[in-house]
Amino acid sequence: MPALQRRLAAFAAARDWQPYHTPKNLATALSVEASELVEIFQWLTPEESARVMEDEGSAARVEDEVADVLAYLLQFCEVLGIDALEALAAKIDRNELRFPATKR
Repeated sequence: MPALQRRLAAFAAARDWQPYHTPKNLATALSVEASELVEIFQWLTPEESARVMEDEGSAARVEDEVADVLAYLLQFCEVLGIDALEALAAKIDRNELRFPATKR
């Protein structure tokens, strides 16, 4: 993950985009890209959505939007000094306490 963050930072630096990569702008861009991912699934039935990766065109669109979401999330974390994997692990720990598993 750090290598990808460095690559994204270098890409932005080569284009002088750093002034625009504020937490607000990156959070907004992340939201827009997540919405574009949602748009792919918007009118699909649950069954159709489960098969979306079977169609080459749809699969490519989904992968592109996932990449865009991840790119903006990684850039957002980089700007704010957040270790995404540590944040996720801590959140899972809190959720395990908050929502204990029940045996059925």
